[in-house]
Amino acid sequence: MSGKFRIGYGYDVHQLAENRKCIIGGVEIESKLGLLGHSDADVLSHAIADAVLGAGALPDIGFFFPPSDASCEGIDSQKIIQRAVAEVAKLGYKVSNVDCTIIAEAPKMLPHIAKMKAILAKSLGVAPEDVGIKATTNEKMGWEGRKEGIGAHAVCLLEKA
Repeated sequence: MSGKFRIGYGYDVHQLAENRKCIIGGVEIESKLGLLGHSDADVLSHAIADAVLGAGALPDIGFFFPPSDASCEGIDSQKIIQRAVAEVAKLGYKVSNVDCTIIAEAPKMLPHIAKMKAILAKSLGVAPEDVGIKATTNEKMGWEGRKEGIGAHAVCLLEKA
């Protein structure tokens, strides 16, 4: 791979459902509805992992953790991020920073962002100040606005190790 720096983008979405935990950025958030998915359905961590993999021009997380693989069921998404970091390390890169946005009408994210940053920083191998997390609503428009699901966008900058 060429270049001192590489940038990647990730996006993920998960449907809200009853009888599921709401884990976002590695933090379990108290909520009547949780996120539906094969893993722990951590939408933010999935977007970050795909951003890391994308920066390395690697396949997405579904390639490394296919939904058809029963051993991946319920997997902690921090392990998914750690695998993405390990894959780009094989290419001679390390994560420099990530920046993310969570799109959700509810639950409120602000009280949890500091803890998310600490957890994600550890998984990414960076300092918490190298993890940017913002949250926004969709102003009651679209599927996010109707509280049908939660989405997340992320960008990652890799640098030569």
